[in-house]
Amino acid sequence: MPELTIAVDDPRAADVRGLLERHLAHMNALSPPEDVHALDVDGLVDPAVTFFSARSGGRLLGVGALKQLEPGHAEIKSMHTAEEARGRGVARALLDHLLRVARDRGARRLSLETGSQPGFAPARALYAAAGFTPCPPFGDYRPSPHSTFLTRTLTAADGRPRHSAGPAPPGDQ
Repeated sequence: MPELTIAVDDPRAADVRGLLERHLAHMNALSPPEDVHALDVDGLVDPAVTFFSARSGGRLLGVGALKQLEPGHAEIKSMHTAEEARGRGVARALLDHLLRVARDRGARRLSLETGSQPGFAPARALYAAAGFTPCPPFGDYRPSPHSTFLTRTLTAADGRPRHSAGPAPPGDQ
């Protein structure tokens, strides 16, 4: 596989729209409609969201986004790897990129919501391997048996926990 390039992208681009449509269809096949929290194109162009694509040789292999929830707290949204690229490290590369960007932007905490159904087991395993742990619902989420909420405290590049002038966000204590 040629080198993987991860960069800010436009979710309105034709190839991205196609992958997002497949992502939403997959989410709707696995979860009840009220528990599908993936963002559509309109949600991904929100000013609080930064959208990224992973490409190899110009070919779209995956997407992911960061949504700023509040100062020091961001959320991973709409992570998806194209079916033909799964098992090749694309999701881990995207996740590592999102972690770096969030940390560089001063986030002390990064959270996400994913499904609790068996079809989401690979995603939950990826997040657990990256240090995410279960947490209560955050932001506008409500408890649901179909959702798993995960969070991770971000550290400085040298591995020491970040320090802030204010109290730790809920769930960091």
